[in-house]
Amino acid sequence: MKGGFTGNFPKIFLLGFALFLTMTVFPQSQVSSTEPSSADKLIAEEEFRRGVQAYYRGSFNDSLMVFEKALSYVPGNPLILDWLGRAYFRTGAEGTALQHWEFAAESGYGAELLQNRIEIVRERRTIRPSPDFSDRYVETGLISAVQGENTLFSQPVSLLPSADGTFWAAAYGSNELIRFDVNGKISARVRGPVSGFDRPFDILYTSGGNILVSEVAADRISVLDKNGFYVSSFGEKGRGEGRFLGPQYMTEDGSGNIYVSDFGNARICVFNSAFEPLFSFGKGSSETPGFSAPSGVACIDGMIYAADSVAGSVYVFDTSGNYISTLLPSGSLPGIESLRAWKGSLIAAVKNRAVAIDPVSGAVSDLANLGNVPVRIITAVPDVNGNILLADYEGNCIQVASKMSDLAGGLFVQIERINADRFPLVTVDVRVEDRNRRPITGLKDNNFILTEDKYPASDFKLVGAGFSNDNCDISVLIDRSAGSDAYLPAVRSALKEISEAVAGRGTLTVVSAGEVPVLEGSGNPRDSWWEEFTPAAEASSGWRFDLGLRLAANGLVNASPRRAVIYLSSGEVSPEGFAHYGLDSLTAYLQNNGIVFSAVNLRKGSLPDEYTYIADFTGGKTWYVYREQGLSRMVEDILEGPNGFYSLSFESLRSSNFGEAYLPVEVEVYLMNRSGRDEIGYFAPLQ
Repeated sequence: MKGGFTGNFPKIFLLGFALFLTMTVFPQSQVSSTEPSSADKLIAEEEFRRGVQAYYRGSFNDSLMVFEKALSYVPGNPLILDWLGRAYFRTGAEGTALQHWEFAAESGYGAELLQNRIEIVRERRTIRPSPDFSDRYVETGLISAVQGENTLFSQPVSLLPSADGTFWAAAYGSNELIRFDVNGKISARVRGPVSGFDRPFDILYTSGGNILVSEVAADRISVLDKNGFYVSSFGEKGRGEGRFLGPQYMTEDGSGNIYVSDFGNARICVFNSAFEPLFSFGKGSSETPGFSAPSGVACIDGMIYAADSVAGSVYVFDTSGNYISTLLPSGSLPGIESLRAWKGSLIAAVKNRAVAIDPVSGAVSDLANLGNVPVRIITAVPDVNGNILLADYEGNCIQVASKMSDLAGGLFVQIERINADRFPLVTVDVRVEDRNRRPITGLKDNNFILTEDKYPASDFKLVGAGFSNDNCDISVLIDRSAGSDAYLPAVRSALKEISEAVAGRGTLTVVSAGEVPVLEGSGNPRDSWWEEFTPAAEASSGWRFDLGLRLAANGLVNASPRRAVIYLSSGEVSPEGFAHYGLDSLTAYLQNNGIVFSAVNLRKGSLPDEYTYIADFTGGKTWYVYREQGLSRMVEDILEGPNGFYSLSFESLRSSNFGEAYLPVEVEVYLMNRSGRDEIGYFAPLQ
């Protein structure tokens, strides 16, 4: 009797355990009408666990195979279909991901959350990374200077957004700069030199890392460091070169020269990067119009655009101050104030509205209109999260406007990784974007709600944010086309500059895109290693860009939140360069894993459209290897750019069933009137 009981116990236990798993991991509502056997469900559960673990390791191809195997034992299971879709999405196969999500949704799984994900991903596949001025912006937030009996600031006139989601405001009435966080809360106040600001007006970031503040009543420009501490001033009252009578708006050109609209002298004053006066321009003649009341000024592609508020016009000059053309004739936009460059276009503040101006055609489109209420918008500027910030001088407030489509679709929230190695301490990595793939940066812990199976998580904390990271991981991909050996000196020069810029602030990986891609090395940049660098992959007409890019990007999936591929290109496109992975698939792979792609041209001229396409869609840029300013700016852009990665932690109160239970987690994100949500699960370590 004893022996019989012992012999049958494993079978009885396994059958009972399989039934338990059926009810906990794959409940009745999540299985197909053709009921798999208990043994099949047991195998499916084990394969599903392996797939989840592979996914969180960043081994998406492995997770795909394991999920497919699990699905073969429980066909149509929507939970596995959801995970299959997630894995395909992370590999860049968005079309296949959508198919699996749609199959899951047909069974009623996921409700509105899954439908919203499907809608956003489908829509994002057709959106180009350029401003869309056909969609109106509506008010989503308001920061009033007076709250209750407290006056927080007075008469805002200018706004300066930062890459970390914060923004500076110049308060003309209270003589100060105020820094606001992403939620509109005051985080810092700056009052300038010992004597204080005297009617601060415009604010400008310079390429040298300073903040400039124009002071109308003091007839000077104050120089602050990046944290707002006073450094020095330049300019003084007068009519000569380098002197002002009421300096207002400012901009900077590609050489670091500063352009200041001098209202009282009816001109634009120009200073070099050391803040020394160069020249001024804007005086009228028989052939060129002159300023009556110069206001906003902006620089796009080496051209200076300057507005006249009384004439309601916009003029175009070169960087030497020579008149080129009239973009908007007199009477076009009476009362025009600020001009800001935004992705190749201009945004202007005009009385009660913000408008977009095409710098080529001069076409004007309304972006935001505050109606007939008493307002006077002095500055309209886009922030890093896709909003437009409006400084309302008369209304004594700062208004935040967002696209109507963004409000309707909300935020796109993805739980990318869950680490439960120290269970019950669990870390959740989340990426937050808008509908147009822009990262939402600057979020605080109060922007998140984390729940575990719908119950508030215990000891929730925001433990990390990508926008505050000061290190990065970069993979350099080297072109190994047939004639690429001729560019080895340029490759070594680029590697030198990139490695020096990365040193001490991250890791560098080098990959050669030959017929078979080769990992040349990885780690902290070493002194002078680039001087004798020769790629191990031979130059060949059959080189494979797609395989090289995938190898370069694979190691970045679970790397630093600031991650990028820098491609050193001879300007060639291989006939087999996109044979295995298409252009859209490669771009989606980088986008869906938060990897920026930038390209360096090893010879003069423009790069092929394929490479600029990937750079445009992933937030990168294209550069020339011997550009005057060097390539270190590439690394700075990676370190300073917007980033929507966040790391959250909590203490789980759920039973892991010795690591066998699938534990659900939900994350909701709120930012003003926008929100988004994701639900996923994880397994604790086996015990």
